[in-house]
Amino acid sequence: MDKNGASAGIHFGLTSGVITTLGLIVGLHAGTHSLLAVIGGIVTIAIADALSDALGIHISKESEGTLSERQIWHATLATFIAKFFMAATFLLPILLLPLNHAILASIVWGLLVIGLLSWQMARAQQVRRWPVIAEHVGIALLVVIVTHFVGDAVARIFA
Repeated sequence: MDKNGASAGIHFGLTSGVITTLGLIVGLHAGTHSLLAVIGGIVTIAIADALSDALGIHISKESEGTLSERQIWHATLATFIAKFFMAATFLLPILLLPLNHAILASIVWGLLVIGLLSWQMARAQQVRRWPVIAEHVGIALLVVIVTHFVGDAVARIFA
């Protein structure tokens, strides 16, 4: 695969896979405490949102006019594959652990992935690593906190 297109797709897909899936499972768990709802949400994210993000990257890269058609397709495919598999990894703790423990394990896993991606990116750009890691992990934590409270609110309002 062509590095310019694929690299953008991989980084976007992995980041989106973590943030979207974490937000969804934390919100669904807080609102429903349903294993079935959480599993259904993860599978939906892995398929529908991965396709949506891949199309979004495709159109975005086309509109920039800076990549070749081959690079654009590499970015598209890399985004889909990275998002699909990243989201799917969250099924493991959900299927193997009691739901409350699985949610915590998923949060740890997601923050670890964001931290490692941030470390790798900062290293490649030769900038200080900890500020980049702290920023990205902080945003991910904000997503977790907000979606938890939104799930709680939905349960109170509609239950």
